This record gives sequence, C-alpha cells and structure tokens, in this order.
Amino acid sequence: MSRRSLLRSLGAGSAGAALAGCGVPAAYVEPGDRSGPDRSDSDHSLHFANWPLYIDTDDEDESKRPTLDAFTRRTGISVTYTEEINDNDEFFGKISPALMNHQPTGRDLVVISDWMAARFVRLGWVQEMDRSRQPHVAAYLDPQLRSPAFDEGRLHSVPWQSGITGIAYNRAKLGREIRHTSELWADDLRGRVTLLSGLDEAFALLMQGNGADITRWTADDFHEMCEQVARHVRSRHIRRFTGNDYIKDLANGDVLACQAYSGDVIQLQADNPGIEFVVPEEGAELWSESLMIPNLAGHKRNAEKLVDHYYEPEVAAELATWVNYVCPVPAAREILASSKDEETAALAEDPLIFPDDAMRRRLAIARDITSEERTGFAKKWNSIVGL
Repeated sequence: MSRRSLLRSLGAGSAGAALAGCGVPAAYVEPGDRSGPDRSDSDHSLHFANWPLYIDTDDEDESKRPTLDAFTRRTGISVTYTEEINDNDEFFGKISPALMNHQPTGRDLVVISDWMAARFVRLGWVQEMDRSRQPHVAAYLDPQLRSPAFDEGRLHSVPWQSGITGIAYNRAKLGREIRHTSELWADDLRGRVTLLSGLDEAFALLMQGNGADITRWTADDFHEMCEQVARHVRSRHIRRFTGNDYIKDLANGDVLACQAYSGDVIQLQADNPGIEFVVPEEGAELWSESLMIPNLAGHKRNAEKLVDHYYEPEVAAELATWVNYVCPVPAAREILASSKDEETAALAEDPLIFPDDAMRRRLAIARDITSEERTGFAKKWNSIVGL
C-alpha cells in the first residue's frame, strides 16, 4: 500500500473545510504576526509531521529512516518525525485552532497537499522560507514546479514529492490501448470504470478531457464536467467513486480503467505487468504535496536546513527509490542511473518518476478552487458522487 492509499475523499461538511471555504476574516494572520522567537541556535531539534509510508526506512529496522539519520549526523539537529497526517481536512482541523489564535502548533515542518496548502497561504498561516539558506532548493527544484498559482515563486512551500493523476487500465484484459480521457466512456468499459471521489483529486483530469486549460479553468468548465459525470452515473457507466481502493478493483479485474495516481501504479505493475498508466493526449494533472513551516514555529532555521537537505540530488535519489512518486529534483535521475544495482538504475528510466519531455508537455498544474467557489462546487460534486 502506498502513502497516497491512505487519503480519504474530501469531507465538505467538516469544520475545517467550512472554515477555509468561508474564508473567515478573523482567521487571517498578517505577515508581521507569523514569525516568533527562533530557538534553532540553542536548541538543535525540530518536529516534522508527515504522512505514513512517505519516507525511506531501513531494510532491517523500519524505525530507522536513513535520510533523516544522515541529516542529524551532518548537522547535529535531531528530528522528531511523526506520521500523523492521514487526511488533509482532518489535519487542518487539528492545527487550525492554534493558528487562528496566534499560537504555535508544536510543529516546525508539515507536508500537505497543494490544494490544502493554498488555504494555508490564503489564510497567512505559513511563513516564507529564507532561500538564502536553501541553495539546493534554488539550484535543483524542478522548473515545472517552481511557481504554482497558489504560491507564486514558491515563497511558502517546497514540494516534498510530486505525482500525476492520470488513467490506469488493464490492457491485458481490455485488449486495447487507452490514449484519451474520452475513451473511458467507450461501450466496452460500461460498468468497469471508477473515478476518484474527492473533488480536488478528480476534477482536473476530467476537465482536461473536455479540452479545458486547467491552469485557468472557469465555472463553465466545472459545470460541463459535472454534467458529463452525472450522465455517466445515471447510465451506470461509472461503477463507483473511490478513494485509493481503486487499487484493489483494478488488481482483481473488477475494474478495467480508472482515475489513478502515478505512484500507486508503479507498485501495482510490480505484481501485474498488464496494468498500464497513461497521461492522456489532452493532458493530466501534475500535483505536489509540499513542505511548509507553520506560523510561530520555534525552529524555523532548522526546518529550512532539513528542506534543503532533501534537495541534494543524492538525498532526493535515495528518497525516490522508496516512495516512487515524481521526484521534484530532476538531477537525482543521474544519481540513480549510475547505480550498480539494476533495479535502482531502472528507476531512472521510469517516466512516472522522471517524466520525459514528451510527457511533461502534457502535464499541467491546476489552479486551485477558490474559497468563494468551494462551497457551491463541493455541494454539486458531492451530490453526484453520493457523499
């Protein structure tokens, strides 16, 4: 099971979503109120909150994390690493009371999906990073990820890992290729297709299939996509909407094609080479889950050092061999290619970890759903999905 297999679909009625969707004015924190005393010089530690199964572990002792251990040996900074983020909205609800009330969260570094990171940036809940302390980020961050709409210039965020939402299908059982999103609606796939249930996870690929530019999509694009999906629900073409349980459906043959995440498919292919992942000709969504430093973090400079550590190509390569998502450090590819281990070297040629130029031309980062749009759009989507 991959890290992203633990995601749950968007809960539009959750307290956290309601707060962010309404853009409560009192929750906004002015730039001058975001930083606090930094104890990094006297306290060589930091608290790093991440998702489960999202970092390298030692083969013989899973409690050891080689890339983190290397950072501590090099810098003397100890890292308290917690796998406490199981859902974006749930984590939002956990730390939002502190952030709203101008209190520290007890965490110096967190990893959240970019659509949720957009909320934190809008609310002023995260600090700008000092890039002068992060030369490896400046040198090696993937150019395609450098300036998302929600955080132009990546002032507040740095990708931890990236990925692609595309189409996975069982070519061996289907007996043909899939090259376009519209092919999901072919007659021979009736009742054998699943889509992702979460609005933020699903909408971009479906809009791209209709020809929309997801970097600047409109309300008309959204409603056209919803009407299309609703028609296929009524005709029972769509088998169901899923979280990451699509993995089981695809593996056992109940489903022949589905929306899927690139990192999951790499792992599925190890057991079933008949499963393929495609970036449709119309395009697919490139997303990230990003490192951010919450307001009033007590070890900001230590956190900035750890972020930069993971942008050293050798470290990024070591992490990439474990998580199998799109590596945000393209220079890590050469490190893997030079490995004497054949399986490791093969990862350098996998376009789902290091997309080639042809694939990159079909990838785009979707603009975020704004706080003004979210309540109405989530209500409409959830009524179709049955949430």
